[in-house]
Amino acid sequence: MNKSKDKRPKLQEYKNWKELPPIPISLPLEASIGITGDWRTYKPVINQEKCNKCGICWMYCPEGVIKKNKDGCFEIDYVYCKGCGICAKECPTNNIEMVREEEINDE
Repeated sequence: MNKSKDKRPKLQEYKNWKELPPIPISLPLEASIGITGDWRTYKPVINQEKCNKCGICWMYCPEGVIKKNKDGCFEIDYVYCKGCGICAKECPTNNIEMVREEEINDE
């Protein structure tokens, strides 16, 4: 039995999603089994200057790879990110862009 179900809050207990404690939907798998490798086609890129730091991207990430840094900005762990695009789709300010991997030269 999955013990994490017992620790997760029920959504009905809260009036607003902002009241939820910081528990991601899932956590990335450890070791090489959870590493994305080079098969991801698109990569989400957060425009930090326009980000309103609402945390919706973090909340919806099915892999749990979006983390909040000390500045309050959100960062994506690209080692485990699958490039599904859910964060970009759910961003209310459209500040996450899905970019083809070969178009990114900064890594």
